[in-house]
Amino acid sequence: MDGIVSYPIDAFKRVDLMVFDVDGVLTDGKIVYSSSGEDTKSFDVQDGLGLSLLVRCGIKVAFMSAKGSRTISRRAQDCGVEIVLEHVDNKRLALERLSEELQIPLERIGFVGDDLVDIRPMRVCGLPIAVANACEEVKSVASYVTKRRGGAGAVREIAELVLKAKGLWEGVVESFYV
Repeated sequence: MDGIVSYPIDAFKRVDLMVFDVDGVLTDGKIVYSSSGEDTKSFDVQDGLGLSLLVRCGIKVAFMSAKGSRTISRRAQDCGVEIVLEHVDNKRLALERLSEELQIPLERIGFVGDDLVDIRPMRVCGLPIAVANACEEVKSVASYVTKRRGGAGAVREIAELVLKAKGLWEGVVESFYV
């Protein structure tokens, strides 16, 4: 948290649900197709631990993607993420529906994006976050822009910020010493 001038600590403290775009946030945005037509994605291991720690500490986590892929479900399963929304045409409407279903007010939801399709949900949530390599339009609506790039530690950075704001980080770290 050192050096972050506009760190919206109260917004991070209020978060009960973190929603992450997939391509460009959980991954570096590259999609590789095999000769059989399957796509592969590359995920950061520290981001994965960050996601698992959020879940372990009782913060709900969701993945939301305009596309679909078996790799998304597999990553969610590996990290303990139970909510995966794929083939989402309108992310704002999907976020509003998710808010209603989970009975979590929009102002207690964080949304992390990187590209134009993420602007609508970012404008209605309580904590809009852009990854460092997001397009300028997305950064302009974000309350926080990560230091790290999507697919390269941005998710871990966010997880730590949420857990630190909630006063949970020291306990998480301590659990790895015992």
